[in-house]
Amino acid sequence: MAHSSPDLSAFLRATPFFGGLSDPSLERLIAMLVERRVDSGRAVVVEGEPGRSMYIVHSGALVVNKRGERDCAIRMARLGPGDFFGEMTLIEVQNRSATVVAESAAVLYELDAGSLYAYYKADIHAFAIVLQNINRELCRRLRRADSLIAELSGISGRRPELIWWTDADT
Repeated sequence: MAHSSPDLSAFLRATPFFGGLSDPSLERLIAMLVERRVDSGRAVVVEGEPGRSMYIVHSGALVVNKRGERDCAIRMARLGPGDFFGEMTLIEVQNRSATVVAESAAVLYELDAGSLYAYYKADIHAFAIVLQNINRELCRRLRRADSLIAELSGISGRRPELIWWTDADT
């Protein structure tokens, strides 16, 4: 488990994941985090593998890669202090959607699904804030992806081949 300190609390409070939490709620969540140290070049999560935890980047740099055609790695994002990843497996029980590799030595804080459930049982109000923070970040990422798809569609002169529908349309 992570050892709380004023520096760690201040750092986490400044990240999007922990915004809006009271001091006692933040301290409860910090107690559930597990510090992970990762060497440069090492994979933290691998696309297609099961996952039941997310990570908050405290230090270092990581790269998010997705498999493309012919199994080539497509760089999707670069992560640094304050960023988080892996949250999708806490919301939707699916395998990892990308591979995350440490570009430099990194210190991460891991929150697993069991701890998040315990947090829900202990402080449902704070749990709702955390989920809202995760959803807000997922919306930001979706907007960036939408913009990129639109931009790439304009460059290629082709219409995107993505089709959005709702359950009502099926």
